Order: sequence, then structure tokens, then C-alpha cells
Amino acid sequence: MPLFRDPRGNLTVGEFERTLPFTPKRFFMTLDVPSFDVRGEHAHRTCHQFLLCVYGSCAVIVDDGVNREEFLLDRPTFGIHVPPMVWATEYKHSADSRLLVLASEYYDPTEYIRDYRTFLREAATAFQGAST
Repeated sequence: MPLFRDPRGNLTVGEFERTLPFTPKRFFMTLDVPSFDVRGEHAHRTCHQFLLCVYGSCAVIVDDGVNREEFLLDRPTFGIHVPPMVWATEYKHSADSRLLVLASEYYDPTEYIRDYRTFLREAATAFQGAST
């Protein structure tokens, strides 16, 4: 996310359909998450998400079924795009963390994959279908 420095206060900005690879239909924010608790631990079949820790910090692990990587979201100019069929887990929340999530779809509990083994099966099938 771009950062514009100004003596009156700094500014970061994002533009829907320009900065993000999707237009958000929904947003939510997690706050007051105990540092030892884990959030997320699921994937979406069709929904894109953009995670941005607007205050404090948290760690995010993203996993596409083959590759796994951890990111520290610790400034409001660094966010992460989580496309469909990527498992995401948020943890190590600072006491003051405020994690903003922009989602490409309205809430639909049927499009969540909450079991990691099911995710691995569906991700492998999706990967095979994409490579043929």
C-alpha cells in the first residue's frame, strides 16, 4: 500500500478495482484477540480476501496445499491478498491488534473449507484441473 508522508500526518490509500484484484462486497475486523488464540484456519472456494492489520500486529500463514509462508502484518501499509483455495491462519496478535479483512463475496458458510484434509483434497483437484 502506498504511503504518503506529510507534516500534518501520513496517509495510505487503496482504490477498489485498482489496488485490489477484486471489488469488496463485505468487510469485517477482528479485535481484542488474545495473543495465544488462533483465528482463520480455513480456506474459501470462491472468495478473495485482503488482510490488513490497521493497528498493532499479527502473523498470517498462507498455504496453497503445496507452499506455506508466514507474513507479519505490522503496519497499515502492508497487507496480504488471500485468493480462493488458499488456507489462511492468523495468530500472534498483539494486544492492540485490529485486523481489517476485505472480502470479495457476501458471507456464505457453505463456501468455507474448515477441515484441512478436505482443503488438501480440493486444492489438489483444483490444481490438477488448472494444469490440464
